[in-house]
Amino acid sequence: MDVDSPDRADRANQRTNRKPRDDSATEDGRRYRNRDDETGRRSHRSRSRDRGRRQRSRTPESKHRRSRSRDRERRRDKDSEIDRRRDRDRDRDRDRDRDRESRRQRSRERGSARRDLDEDDRRGRLGRRRSPAERSRSRSKHRGDTDQPGSSNGRSLIKRSGPLPSQNDSFAMSKGEAPEKPVEKPNFGNSGVLAAASNSVVQADGTTITLKYHEPAEARLPRDSWKLFVFKDQDIVDTIELSTRTCWLVGRELAVVDIAAQHPSISKQHAVIQFRYTEKRNEYGDKIGRVKPYLIDLESANGTMLNHAKVPESRYLELRNKDMIQFGSSTREYVLVQAPKD
Repeated sequence: MDVDSPDRADRANQRTNRKPRDDSATEDGRRYRNRDDETGRRSHRSRSRDRGRRQRSRTPESKHRRSRSRDRERRRDKDSEIDRRRDRDRDRDRDRDRDRESRRQRSRERGSARRDLDEDDRRGRLGRRRSPAERSRSRSKHRGDTDQPGSSNGRSLIKRSGPLPSQNDSFAMSKGEAPEKPVEKPNFGNSGVLAAASNSVVQADGTTITLKYHEPAEARLPRDSWKLFVFKDQDIVDTIELSTRTCWLVGRELAVVDIAAQHPSISKQHAVIQFRYTEKRNEYGDKIGRVKPYLIDLESANGTMLNHAKVPESRYLELRNKDMIQFGSSTREYVLVQAPKD
């Protein structure tokens, strides 16, 4: 009998007792493995695509495109902000114009209402004449109604500067009688008659010439030597020593003038050369007084020229050394010269 037969029999029994392989489970595992492999390949391809995109996005052209897009966005935001500000400014201006127009309308309405009240008041005064007593009673009643300290409008009492009319006049007007006229009080003011009489010259034939100019209080004799040279064309026709008098009247009225000028364009009392004492303060505050010549035009018909410039009427203009004066349309030139001091 063979010894190895029991072992061989046992192995045969084990083969017979082994469970058959499940083909369905094997197929599912293979499917799962294939699916995992496919998923891994897909993820690998997606990673490679992402890597390629990143590599492509890092090129200079893509950076330039991104920068341009950002610039466009910034410009768009700035434009929108500017539009919003413009809209706000427009709304603010519209509101301001509306408020200004409303104020103007209110002021016009108040002005028209005030004019209507004034017109009604004027018509009432013209339509009905009241006596002073009635007017005073109505004013007192109106003040009692509206001008009391505890009234609603809060206005103060009306203060009058002048005295009230007398009761006798009020009663006389209410009765239809004319009030007595007040006695005229004496007036001790200056009438100007004495001044005109003292500033006039009586001629031999009895006619009176009124002077248009009288010297001011500051008239003084000059300490310096001043001369007036009269030129006609290029020749000296006359020389006048001005230091001997305080005032020199120029004109055609021979009875009153000091310097006669017979040109028809010169007025009878044309202009005056006046020496006046004036004071000025220096930089230390000390007063320094001097006597200087001045020229004044007496509202002449054709005017006075000083250094080829017209002199204003009735105003003193200071004269200086070598000033040239012309009267009216005369061609004569009057040159003022100050003599040098010794």
